[in-house]
Amino acid sequence: MRDLSVHPETLSQELLAWYDVHARQMPWRVGPGDRATGVRPDPYRIWLSEVMLQQTTVAAVKDYFERFTRRWPRVTDLAAAADADVMGEWAGLGYYARARNLLKCARVVAADHAGVFPDTYDGLIALPGIGPYTAAAISAIAFDRQETVLDGNVERVMARLHDEHTPLPGIKPVLKDHAAQLTPENRPGDYAQAVMDLGATICTPKSPACGICPWRAPCQARVEGTAAELPKKTPKKPKPTRLGYIYLARSSEGDWLLERRPDKGLLGGMLGWPGSDWNESPQEAPPFAANWRDLGAEVRHTFTHFHLILQVRVTELPLNFQLSAGQEIVKRHDFRPSDLPTVMRKAFDLVQAEMR
Repeated sequence: MRDLSVHPETLSQELLAWYDVHARQMPWRVGPGDRATGVRPDPYRIWLSEVMLQQTTVAAVKDYFERFTRRWPRVTDLAAAADADVMGEWAGLGYYARARNLLKCARVVAADHAGVFPDTYDGLIALPGIGPYTAAAISAIAFDRQETVLDGNVERVMARLHDEHTPLPGIKPVLKDHAAQLTPENRPGDYAQAVMDLGATICTPKSPACGICPWRAPCQARVEGTAAELPKKTPKKPKPTRLGYIYLARSSEGDWLLERRPDKGLLGGMLGWPGSDWNESPQEAPPFAANWRDLGAEVRHTFTHFHLILQVRVTELPLNFQLSAGQEIVKRHDFRPSDLPTVMRKAFDLVQAEMR
């Protein structure tokens, strides 16, 4: 790594000039033109977008964001929402602990802050579900605070700009220091979005477009020819595979038996099909005694820390079925497969395909 020959403020202003022309349009973003006229972002929309974007792409989030904000346009609306409604709208975005924390945070803002988000890093990080990155992003983007925003895009840009070869995650503090030196007093909110846009659209993981990059000249990795291999990462351990069984029971009228998972743990608070534990040697655990038929197909799904393979069992729901704790009968006209977590929807799709 070599010191940059260009003053950090010059680099920041060059990037802002690029952003003024090339800023991505997003439903939660106030663009640089509007911002220059005094339009300010809605902290609720910035917070919601940042929570949704964790571990997820912009393309995947847009439709969810627009549905959420149509249904719950203010944080107080979201705070008053039923848990099941929010979890249903969240289904498919994954990492369901984020949805639970979303509700907790909205309710704290509504109850303890009169529906107004704190405008400082310290105030924001004290809220449920808001960590260092999210607190910095909201305080910079929504409130124009001079906070250092460091997501995966910014890490990649900084590693290449300074030709840093120490692998992640160990190099994170160094990359944050580099990012902090470039964060300007003037327009820090626009700058935060600009450097993230740079990583997302030009300084991409593969085949970076160095020829049109506003930081082409000072980029040390471009000079050394190492951009494509940065940032380096410590190799991940192989993901284990867990097995399990999943049980789909439907009445003759088309009603379905579902089960609400415990609040804590994977898919916490979500409705799904009854099933066994997920481990290396699962035991069959049907929700009631019946002639369960092996569908002859399996659900495959990958979570953050493991791969999952589920054997699918199906049967008809008995007349006068007695519900056990946590179980629900969802009427045919109320059942929405889109409310199910992705792994549960995969099982439904297999059953539907067989019934056609």
